[in-house]
Amino acid sequence: MGANTSQVSDLSENQSLRTLIGTVSISDNDPFWNQLISFTFISPTSSQLFIWQAHNTLFMIRCLLKVFIREMTEEELHLQFSYRERVLGSCDTGSEVLLEELMCNLVHLVVEVPLLDITYSILFEAVTTMLVLLSYQLFHKEILRDGLIYQYLMKGRCLSLTSQLVKTLLYNIIRQEKCPPPATHIFEQQSDRRGLLYGLASGVASGLWSVFALGGAGSKPGLEQEQNPLPLSNQSLLLLLVLANLTDGPNNCPNPYRQAVTCFKNTQDMSSVPTEQHHMFQINFNSLYTALCEQQRSDQATLILYTLLHQNTNMRTYMLSRTDMENLVMPILKVLYHVEDRNSHHVYMALIILLILTEEDTFNRSIHEVVLKNITWYSERSLTEISLGSLLILVVIRTIQFNMTRTRDKYLHTNCLAALANMSAQFRCLHQYAAQRIISLFALLSKKHNKILEQATQSLRGLRRADYAQDLNVIEEVIRMMLEIINSCLSNSLHHNPNLVYALLYKRELFEQFRTHPSFQDIMQNLDTVIGFFSQRLEAAGTDLSVERVQEVIMKGAQALPKDRLKKFPELKFRYVEEDQPEDFFIPYVWSLVFNSGVGLNWSPTGIELFSMDSG
Repeated sequence: MGANTSQVSDLSENQSLRTLIGTVSISDNDPFWNQLISFTFISPTSSQLFIWQAHNTLFMIRCLLKVFIREMTEEELHLQFSYRERVLGSCDTGSEVLLEELMCNLVHLVVEVPLLDITYSILFEAVTTMLVLLSYQLFHKEILRDGLIYQYLMKGRCLSLTSQLVKTLLYNIIRQEKCPPPATHIFEQQSDRRGLLYGLASGVASGLWSVFALGGAGSKPGLEQEQNPLPLSNQSLLLLLVLANLTDGPNNCPNPYRQAVTCFKNTQDMSSVPTEQHHMFQINFNSLYTALCEQQRSDQATLILYTLLHQNTNMRTYMLSRTDMENLVMPILKVLYHVEDRNSHHVYMALIILLILTEEDTFNRSIHEVVLKNITWYSERSLTEISLGSLLILVVIRTIQFNMTRTRDKYLHTNCLAALANMSAQFRCLHQYAAQRIISLFALLSKKHNKILEQATQSLRGLRRADYAQDLNVIEEVIRMMLEIINSCLSNSLHHNPNLVYALLYKRELFEQFRTHPSFQDIMQNLDTVIGFFSQRLEAAGTDLSVERVQEVIMKGAQALPKDRLKKFPELKFRYVEEDQPEDFFIPYVWSLVFNSGVGLNWSPTGIELFSMDSG
C-alpha cells in the first residue's frame, strides 16, 4: 500500500497508513492520496489502472467504515465525513457533508457501471460498502427505525434511484457472474518492457483481493472460490434483502425499496402502470424464475423467493402459471428433506413457500399431473416413478415426523399440516407409499396420544398433570387436523385415491379408539362410513383375496359409493399471514445471513447485539 508495500504482512508498518491515521491533517490535493491508493511502484498510465485505483479506494473506505461503525455512533461517523474549508479572501467558512455523497456515489456506481471483467471488483466493493454502511443494525439489539444513513436512502438524493438499484441487484442475481481471476480482471497482459512492473502491481492487487474477498492473508483462495464462486451475485442478494426489510419511516412513510420489490412487472406485460405505484420497473420474469430455481440451496435464495411470492402479486401469478413448477418445488423439497442439515429459519421459510403455493387450487391440481422419475436423493425408499404431489406429501410428512422426535416446534407442525390441508381436496392418484405414510403418521400421533394420556393418568402431582393436559390438548388438535385431511380427500376425490382407501382399511383398527371421543365423533362418521362400505364389499368378494383383487374391489366400490352418504364439512383452506411486526423476525434473520454468508466481510462476533451467535 503506497510505494513501499508489496505484501499483506507489511501493512501494519506501512508509512502511508500511519500518515492516514495520524493527527496531521492532509489537504485534498496532496499527492499523498494518489500514493496511498496505488499499492505499487508506478503511477497510473492506463484506464485499467484507474479502475484498479478506484477499487483500492473503495476497499480502504470499506475497511475504515467497518471499524468506525463498530466504534462510533452515527453522529460521530457523520463528523468524520464532514469538513469545514475557509473560503479564499473571506473570514467565512464553507462546510460540506460527504457521508450522503458517499452513499449516493455508491448507488450511482452500482446502477451505472456495466458489469464487465474489469469492473467486477469495483461493483463488488460498491455493493459490499453499502452493506457495511447499513451494518449499524448489527450492533443494536433493538430494531433501528431511523438514522442518518436510513434517511439518506429513504428521503435523500438516493431515493430517485430506488427502482434502478433494485433492478440492478436483481439482474446481478440473475446473471450469476463468476468472479474473474484477480490477475486478469484488472490488468491486461503486457508484452512490452512495462511487463515486470505490471506483474508486480498485479501481484499486490492479488494479495489485497485475498484480504477483502477471501477473509485474510491466511485464507486459501481455492477453498473460498469454491465456497463463494458468485461473490457479486451473493452480495447483491444480501443487500437487496437488507433494503427490502428496512422498516417503514416515521409518519407511515413506506420503505421505497420494499415498494419496488413488491410492484415490479414482467417485461412482456404491456398493461398500463397504476399512477399510485411508485418505484415500478420491469424485468424479465423468465430469467428471474430460472435464477430462483437454480439458487435454492442457501437461506438467502429461499428468503428472496418467499419475499417475491408473498409480496409481489405479479411474480406470484407468473410462477403459478408455469408448466415447469417442478423446477421450483423440487429444490424446496430438498431443503426440507435434509432438515437435519438446515437451520430452523431456512426450514420455516421453505415451508411457508409451500403453504403460499398450496393456497392456489391450480397448483394443487397441477402437481399431481407432473410425473417424476428416479428420485435419487430420497433415500428411505426407491422412487422410480412418482407424481410431484405425492413426493411433496412424503417430504412434508417426513418433516412432521422429524419435528415430533427432535425440535417439537408447534409452528412447524401447524404449517406442515396447513399445506397438506390445502392440498387434500385435490389429492389425485396418491402413490402407494404416500398413502401409507399418511396413515403411518396418524399411527404415530395415536401412539403419542396414548402415551401422554397414560402419563397424565399416572401423575399424582397437580402441576405435572396440568402440563400433561396441555400436551394432550396439542396432540389432539394435530390428530383432529389429520382426520380432517383424510376426510377431505375421501369426500372430494375418493375415486382418485384407491391407495389411500387400501391403507385406511389395512390399518382400520387405529381409528377405533377415536370413534367415541367427543373431539372426533363428527369427523369419524365419514371415516366409519367409508371403512364400513368397503369392508362389506371385500367380505362379499370372498376370502384370501390377492392385493390386485382387493384393489379392483376398491376401485369399483369408489365409483359405487353415493356421495350423499358422506357428511359435508367446510372446505379446508389456510392462508399465510405475516405477524403484526414481521421486522422483529426478518431483520435479525437477514443480518444473520449477511454476517454468516457475506463474502469478505468477516465481522468479529464481539459486539454483535442483534442476534446470538448460535441463532445466526
